[in-house]
Amino acid sequence: MLSVHSSPLGKLGSQDTGGMSVYVRELARELGRAGHRVDIFTRGGNNDLQRVVPLSENARLMHLDVGENGMASKNELYPLLPLFYDRIESFRSKEGSSYDIIHSHYWLSGCAGSMAQKFWKVPHVVMFHTTGLAKMHNCSEEKEPEVRLVAEKKLARECSMIFAPTDKEKGLLSGLFSVSERKISVVPCGVNLATFNPLPKNWARKRLALDILGPLILYVGRFAPVKGIDRLLSAITDLNEYNGLKLIIAGGDNLTSESSARLRQDARRLGIEKKVIFTGRIDHQDLPLFYSAADVLVVPSYYESFSLVTLESLACGTPVVATPVGVVPSLIKNGRTGEVVDPPTAQGFASAIAKVFKGHEAGLFPAEVIRSSVEGYDWSHISSSVIHKYYKLLSVNSHSHENRKVADGIRC
Repeated sequence: MLSVHSSPLGKLGSQDTGGMSVYVRELARELGRAGHRVDIFTRGGNNDLQRVVPLSENARLMHLDVGENGMASKNELYPLLPLFYDRIESFRSKEGSSYDIIHSHYWLSGCAGSMAQKFWKVPHVVMFHTTGLAKMHNCSEEKEPEVRLVAEKKLARECSMIFAPTDKEKGLLSGLFSVSERKISVVPCGVNLATFNPLPKNWARKRLALDILGPLILYVGRFAPVKGIDRLLSAITDLNEYNGLKLIIAGGDNLTSESSARLRQDARRLGIEKKVIFTGRIDHQDLPLFYSAADVLVVPSYYESFSLVTLESLACGTPVVATPVGVVPSLIKNGRTGEVVDPPTAQGFASAIAKVFKGHEAGLFPAEVIRSSVEGYDWSHISSSVIHKYYKLLSVNSHSHENRKVADGIRC
């Protein structure tokens, strides 16, 4: 597996680390538990980083030096991809190992994966997670370099298979890149149901030292224009009837970053700064406390290929108010698991949030019912689907698994 720009062990909610990192880490762990051997390659260079990190049985993460002093920003990585591939090849040759499948995550990884595909002669699976064209189409403030747009189209044509997280995304990718839908397989994101489960609301608030008596709204994610946090802030101004209402915004690189400062300035401009709590980045294992403490999670995004936080919130029994992006139309049922906001205006968000508050009062959102809606998304189920698609791909690329027994497992 390749995850060039974002480590599966990176700090979630920061600029370059989001749901994709969770996807790579959890899928690799589950594949390893199933007996398949998975090596994940990502950028590294920090002297404090362990070069080879075991993730689970049969799954490990490799940090590779790229750029000056082994470090490079995401925007500096594209010209360094040949070096990144050379580092992989050096590692592979030294160990005397070989791989049956290349599974790339994001376009930068896909470009490195294409080099490996060319020399190793094995199938190459690409999961874009997000595409430049889709972001720009859905949010005018998002700007993407031309090299990304060109590379994504080339990758879509030349890779062996594309994974899309939803049927909607499958249709979108087919149209954007002019490739047959037969080349695209739908594999949703998953959730660790042992980690993400409902906790008593008052207990969760006490554990987080939240002295909140009124309704609590939660946002979890990166601070990027496509995430639509601006219209969530505007919606808070229409909820003045709720005394003690608070909005927690969890994510961002740190509390002093430019993006965080900009959101704080927006909150002051709207006169709601006393209602908004900025927590900064939250460790993934602590998120169940935040989901359980909240009355509602809001996903105001202009575009999401899936929306992992929606899945996590529902697993914790907390309803979701969201735009009809990613998996939302399939999972969010009005009055049962949350509310879908369409059209997604600030007033629309305020109205939907108010409906959830009133629904809580009427007992419409029992945690066990909400959690039951995502039981089929456990990582064990997702990995089984992925394994099936891997073998299907290998069966039509027999040169890449000739004389190997199925019982030996797949090497990614």
